[in-house]
Amino acid sequence: MPPANGGGLDRLGAVKIYTRRGDGGETDLFAGGRVAKDALRVEAYGSVDELNSVLGLAAATSAHEDLRALCRTIQGTLFDLGAYLATPDETRRAAKRVPQATQEDVDALEAAIDEHEESTAPLQAFILPGGTPAAAAFHLGRTVCRRAERRCVTLHANEPLDVLALRYLNRLSDLLFVLARVENHRAGVPDVAWQGRR
Repeated sequence: MPPANGGGLDRLGAVKIYTRRGDGGETDLFAGGRVAKDALRVEAYGSVDELNSVLGLAAATSAHEDLRALCRTIQGTLFDLGAYLATPDETRRAAKRVPQATQEDVDALEAAIDEHEESTAPLQAFILPGGTPAAAAFHLGRTVCRRAERRCVTLHANEPLDVLALRYLNRLSDLLFVLARVENHRAGVPDVAWQGRR
């Protein structure tokens, strides 16, 4: 996938940060074509890109190598998902060998949920985002993931997507919730219970 910021190449072959091509409110899709920067497809892959950044934050704040490694794996899959979303033409996707989410990717998320849920106490109440900085970052990731999923659902209603892309995002938000709880549990910090208004 090209640089997320849409940069181009200068005369020496190095990536330039600015190209001026987007100054009129349009952007290039991967493997060809231009669309408005607020197009449904751009909203979808832009939200996935934002989610990838939040996972980078979660990994950077986590003290646990296993969770950092899991974040890096997920980030790679999200980068692939962004490339898939940025390439609407199936022929061009095949020519560029753009990866798509697989059932194995979804299964891996479910396995991670099952594994990590075992280390946390059963939920007794609704919880608020918070606790350690890493837990808060995973909670932020969960909410951004839900938005990315909504954007993809909207796109899917207009331009059908592989259902595994939607399934992956749906399962990922569940995992990020669990990982937020794992971060707090390992740090000995209680989840922030919602008390409601009295």
